[in-house]
Amino acid sequence: MNPGWPAGTPNLVLVRHGESEANRDNRFTGWLDPPLTARGIAEARAAGATLAAQGLSVRTAFASPLLRAVASCALVLEALGQAEVRPRLCEALVERDYGELSGMDRDGACERWPPGQVERWRRSYAEAPPGGESLRDTAARVMLGYVREILPAAMRGTTLVVAHRNSLRALVMALDGLSPDEVEDLELPTCAMRLYTLAPDTAVLSQTSLEPNLHAVEGGS
Repeated sequence: MNPGWPAGTPNLVLVRHGESEANRDNRFTGWLDPPLTARGIAEARAAGATLAAQGLSVRTAFASPLLRAVASCALVLEALGQAEVRPRLCEALVERDYGELSGMDRDGACERWPPGQVERWRRSYAEAPPGGESLRDTAARVMLGYVREILPAAMRGTTLVVAHRNSLRALVMALDGLSPDEVEDLELPTCAMRLYTLAPDTAVLSQTSLEPNLHAVEGGS
């Protein structure tokens, strides 16, 4: 372990899951539960290798209970040499419910609803698709889980969180102090990573964005 990260350092590591079959097919996923693709598996392994290069050693791990997050978390921990760490499944971290959009491909959704409406549902903070959640709704449950479960663990040592695009957008919004307008522009591609170091009062001391090195994992192919 890098001596720059002594045991007990309050680090919080956020990782979006690797590519799922629905991501590959350009479909709205939400609470559906597709597995990772071969690329998604490689992305998760690369994310773990990138974190290992930072000298991080995970004390506690949390994952959304959806398969793509659970599998990604296991692969990240394996690449870190910490396969023995058993992730805690946190219901608060599940992806945003896309309601009637769930399972639809984006082109088909854009044909069904008026121009620009699907993108507004996808990006905005307060608008929800029919039968689904807004990002504001998602943030309410994510932050409850963060305060009750994740933050206390992070204050005791490096804590890994593997979840989804929108559940992590909600968490990053709070940690980075983004406004509803600013969060609309926040992108978190598959296996995007953010490393936060927290102060004793739980405030964010530093934030670093990381990207998995797929080239290294695939042996340059």
